[in-house]
Parts: sequence; structure tokens; C-alpha cells
Amino acid sequence: MRDVDQNPTEESLYECFECGYVVVAEDNPGSCPDCAGEMRNRRTPIE
Repeated sequence: MRDVDQNPTEESLYECFECGYVVVAEDNPGSCPDCAGEMRNRRTPIE
């Protein structure tokens, strides 16, 4: 696995763990605007 270069000013895709809602944002939006589930950065691998 390779490391992903993170650029803090670059927008990333965030996906909800619960419903799959996707949003583009510079920072983690916290909770899903659709179902209030936890959001994750899709560029960050899940282990």
C-alpha cells in the first residue's frame, strides 16, 4: 500500500458510513447531512 499525499487546501470526497451519501469538502463535514451518520474521507484507506 502506498501513502496518499494529503493537501489540506484540496477538496476531497467524504462518504457516509451509514447511507453512502457523498459530499465534496475541504474539511471533514462531521456528520452526514442526510442521515447524521459518520463521514469518512474516501482518499483514506480503511484498515
